[in-house]
Amino acid sequence: MKAIGYLQPQTIDQQDALMDIELPMPQASGRDILVKVQAVSVNPVDVKIRASAAPVAGQHKVIGWDAVGEVVAVGDQVELFNVGDPVWYAGDITRSGSNAEFQLVDERIVGLKPKSLSVVEAAAMPLTAITAWELLFDRLGFTANLNSDVAAQEPTIPASRLLIIGAAGGVGSILTQLAKKLTSATVIGTASREQSQQWVKDLGADFVINHHQPFAPQLKALGIDDVTHVISLNQTDQHFEQIVEVLAPQGKLALIDDPQGPIDIMKLKLKSLSLHWELMFTRSMFNTWDMQKQHQLLTDLAELIDTGVIKTTLGEHYGTINAENLKRAHTHIETNKAVGKVVLEGF
Repeated sequence: MKAIGYLQPQTIDQQDALMDIELPMPQASGRDILVKVQAVSVNPVDVKIRASAAPVAGQHKVIGWDAVGEVVAVGDQVELFNVGDPVWYAGDITRSGSNAEFQLVDERIVGLKPKSLSVVEAAAMPLTAITAWELLFDRLGFTANLNSDVAAQEPTIPASRLLIIGAAGGVGSILTQLAKKLTSATVIGTASREQSQQWVKDLGADFVINHHQPFAPQLKALGIDDVTHVISLNQTDQHFEQIVEVLAPQGKLALIDDPQGPIDIMKLKLKSLSLHWELMFTRSMFNTWDMQKQHQLLTDLAELIDTGVIKTTLGEHYGTINAENLKRAHTHIETNKAVGKVVLEGF
């Protein structure tokens, strides 16, 4: 089968940073399904792994953690899917990735693709949607008001005010929609460029502020003295002092990035602030007792999309899945200026 991989981690400008290769066809067993990959998207985690993670000596490493495709074979313990099912998933960071014609994936972290989306539109969403969902509902404790009019409900958490730092990116684009549509929180997103600010507004944020300017004065100008929750999606170390400043006593901070500098968590103590990490691969990496919750949340999300509550975050289509186009996509992601998701389709 066709695949794209590398033999050693290096910068994306190197000719063999990603290469077109041929690999043996995988075989499904146990709870694995074999998926014929139709479309993939590129995430910051792809860039990080490609630049830092060495493959097993002499073997190519295949990355990619977002895919849409068709089930072509099932293991002997599979219960949730049948051959021919259209599926979407983000996969498992400890296994071979989706930058290949065929991929094995545990059924417990897979959902049926939304019927209303094309494979390209759907491929933009799994990893970021899982991350956003787990941030809101598993880490910060919001309750998802599914199949109901949120505006008619009592607030999920009374007077919740959620600040999303980096709201225009892949995770932020889903997070903004989920927070606005499924909770009663006031949603404030950050974005710096005019294009990205408009994107966040179009996704439903109540307010948008600029993360290159001090947070507190911008919030006060909106009539907001503090926020009850902060989700920091990038450059947390640069924003940490301001986050502590704008969080209300007993507030909560959740983050997903890898801070490049030290964070003094003692500064959280005076206000009894809590810190929550999110990594959507945790469940699959450790085969947790609740691993199948990712199947359920992808199922719930598909329904929200098919009923028009949530929309795709597709940003740009980069063409066929091959080394040249993936290198272009990685280069674009490394600028930290991507709006929405970069997707590739077909081999």
